[in-house]
Amino acid sequence: MRTTARLAAGPHTRQNTPMTIALLNGNVLTDTGFREDVAVLLESEQISAILPRDDPRIASVPHHDLGGNSLLPGFIDVQVNGGGGVLFNNTPTIAAIQRIGQAHRRLGTTGFLPTLISDDRETMRQAIAAVSQAIAAGIPGVLGIHLEGPYIAAARKGTHHANHLRIPDTEEIALATSLDNGVTLLTLAPECVPITAIRSIIARGAIIAAGHTDGSYAEIRAGLDAGIRGFTHLYNAMSPLQGREPGAVGAALQDRDSWCGIIVDGIHVHPASLQVALAAKAPGKLFLVTDAMPPVGAESPDFTLYSEPVSVRDGAIRNRDGTLAGSALDMASAVRNTVSLLGLPLAEAARMASTWPAQFLGIDATHGRIAPGYRADLVSLDAAMQVTDTWIAGQRANHE
Repeated sequence: MRTTARLAAGPHTRQNTPMTIALLNGNVLTDTGFREDVAVLLESEQISAILPRDDPRIASVPHHDLGGNSLLPGFIDVQVNGGGGVLFNNTPTIAAIQRIGQAHRRLGTTGFLPTLISDDRETMRQAIAAVSQAIAAGIPGVLGIHLEGPYIAAARKGTHHANHLRIPDTEEIALATSLDNGVTLLTLAPECVPITAIRSIIARGAIIAAGHTDGSYAEIRAGLDAGIRGFTHLYNAMSPLQGREPGAVGAALQDRDSWCGIIVDGIHVHPASLQVALAAKAPGKLFLVTDAMPPVGAESPDFTLYSEPVSVRDGAIRNRDGTLAGSALDMASAVRNTVSLLGLPLAEAARMASTWPAQFLGIDATHGRIAPGYRADLVSLDAAMQVTDTWIAGQRANHE
């Protein structure tokens, strides 16, 4: 399999787009920071140039006035369980993926991994097939799939159903890595999966993150040495950092090369703990995720998970026994929270939502920056950091 997402937007999304359009009058996040003196030229699905606002080439193409808003790389969310009232586990279909993507797009996400939490083999097969079909059909924003489990630790399963937890055999490894037109991210507990299996999964092109793990520091370190690239929702559902046993959290904070997804909703992790992670990790190694559930972008706060009722109460999603069951967070809110709760500037919060997850997924040659040759996946935020417009492969949608 390949670890790069197919970039084609699909023929049905291209028909009414001008060949070239200039985005003007914005505060554009470039590699050197925000700039108000430039225009961004989009040509078909790509960014073709960043030009001075008075460049004569701009006058000859259609314009879109950004109205002074901030123009950022589109947000990339590697952990999207649901949205728009749909849970991917309950409905592993192309129609569900499209609905989830539409809900999250309104909230700034232009690239995402539909995420399947621990389930049976047939549901996994259906989910992978649906993602493959969605990419082939050009459903906007779909980059691949995230299989969060089922190869995780019972002691740290969270809301995952214990009946689905297992160790992958050769046949299941082949299934889990069978997506051949997008990224596959697989969350597992390193202490529960033989190192030979971890190496086999990576050799077949998948990215592995450690998560839902009760592993010791030594066990996590062995997984990192075998090629594990990062950690799923740092601090949550993993062995904690202690004085004589650093655990998974200690291994994640100590390791300079791995990436860590973080849920910045003020519920999953205390802001002080996240600030510790920011101080410990190398720049660019923390990125934002939502772990979003069906209430994101939907009117109803209620849904079912494993046939049990789950609901949003006071901003938190919990199952009947009170265990956190994903989040009601969206990426635009995660960016705002990163600014307000963690004290980071908007430029860095935006990169944590775009540039750094693109690097983690290995698609940073095409996604996550506003630069010539990059895909025209963009988001516009107003002064209150609310989403006004998004572009996916050059296609604009207004969300005001």
